[in-house]
Amino acid sequence: MIKGKPFLTHWLCLLALGLFSTLINAEPKTVVSIKPIHSLVAGLMRNLAEPELLIDSNQSPHNLSLRPSNARALNEADLIVWIGAGLEPSLSRLVDHHKRDTEAISLMDTPGLTRLPIRAGNEWEPHRHMPPHPEGEAGSASGRQSWDSHIWLSPDNAQLIVQHLTQTLIRLDPAHSDQYRQNRQTLLNRLQALDTDLTAMIASVRETPYIVFHDAYHYFERHYRLNAVGSVSISPERLSGARHIHELRHKILSLDARCVFTEPQFEPKLAHTLVEGTQARIGQLDPLGNDLPSGAEAYFMLMQRLAKNLVECLN
Repeated sequence: MIKGKPFLTHWLCLLALGLFSTLINAEPKTVVSIKPIHSLVAGLMRNLAEPELLIDSNQSPHNLSLRPSNARALNEADLIVWIGAGLEPSLSRLVDHHKRDTEAISLMDTPGLTRLPIRAGNEWEPHRHMPPHPEGEAGSASGRQSWDSHIWLSPDNAQLIVQHLTQTLIRLDPAHSDQYRQNRQTLLNRLQALDTDLTAMIASVRETPYIVFHDAYHYFERHYRLNAVGSVSISPERLSGARHIHELRHKILSLDARCVFTEPQFEPKLAHTLVEGTQARIGQLDPLGNDLPSGAEAYFMLMQRLAKNLVECLN
């Protein structure tokens, strides 16, 4: 038995070293709030691990009701990736109180990111989900600015987000830095190719005026120089009265909108009521890709479908 002790001790030491090596080389357990960003993170972590999607297809980031499983996922995460309080207000408290060794990244703070102000004016209905960002815009009289949070709909922003998250993942998991860099380059090449394809696809409808139900596409419209002329902004939880419907129909006529784009959560009957007696058609856009399968392909499917639906309705 005495002779066997050195062997046993040696074996236990090897086992301990193996477990320690596994722990220090483990990929960070990553939780991502919305599907388009989850898609980009999944691409970065390809062949290493699968990030967890927090907000599924049946939920809205604006009024998310967090389940115990959501809170548990956030509590167990090494890395939390979200847009920010403007888009996901329900996550603010949980993210602020995450465990000490969890890193939380608000993508609104991505270095170099293009941030567009929320549009205002008679054509653009006020957006109720966008509180002022804590950093004011230069030249703003009040020193504070309300930013549109739909930043992923700009391909340029998507590339910056990929770069930023790659650096974070490498810092948290240096053992797999080569794989993260390889995945980053693959993603950047795909995003550039996607942008080229969408630019060509959309070229024929750039000047055509249209109205959206929800002003969620500012980044997409700015990047591709589209001619959105106003929004409806009817809450899917609130029925519009006859007077409001009349005002919205007047807006469609006065802005000479070719198409009114609704979203999946709105009743088709309402859209038909709005365009009745006008030349406008009805289309549908979805900034989150709610019905798309989650995973590394979701972002590309989302952007391609946005362009396709725009062109089909506006041509």
